[in-house]
Amino acid sequence: MNFKAAFIDRDGVINEDYGYVYSWENFRFKKNLKKGLLILQNLGYRLIIITNQSGIGRGYYSESDYKKLTIRYLSELRKYKIIIDAVYHCPHDPTKFDKHKFCNCRKPNPGMIIKAIRSFNIDPKKSIIIGDKISDIQAGLRGGVQQRYLINKSNKSDDLISHTFKSLFDCAQYISNIEKEIIRL
Repeated sequence: MNFKAAFIDRDGVINEDYGYVYSWENFRFKKNLKKGLLILQNLGYRLIIITNQSGIGRGYYSESDYKKLTIRYLSELRKYKIIIDAVYHCPHDPTKFDKHKFCNCRKPNPGMIIKAIRSFNIDPKKSIIIGDKISDIQAGLRGGVQQRYLINKSNKSDDLISHTFKSLFDCAQYISNIEKEIIRL
């Protein structure tokens, strides 16, 4: 496995989370997001978005609505030379699962991460996950991702989390500084 990846949650990390965001009209990039993504990209991370989208399974919006929004925000990011290598989503409604039915892709399960690792020849030990919920962090842990960062306005700590930040931009700056420090050693 040769490549490192930044596995990034969408709602709450890439964009403001207003609950079930599925149209461009209510999609807003987080402040300084583009700068943060460029930092990670320039550090050699493959940028992979992994997102739970239970609104599809719940019937709040369609797979087509989700795909249209995805195409639109990826196009917007490309204007800034930001290349998202892949976007994985789980459309399943978690209320329809019990001990007899199981969804491996919905975070905190690692299905989307494992699929990306296999598809892109990624080394999870060199990779990071950035999410705004503990379920994102748990998915990273279960997928073998060594560095797990939580984007959260509070500075709550958990053994699963490598560090907590207020934004992806702050997280990317921290990672950049750490990598520069390692190079100096």
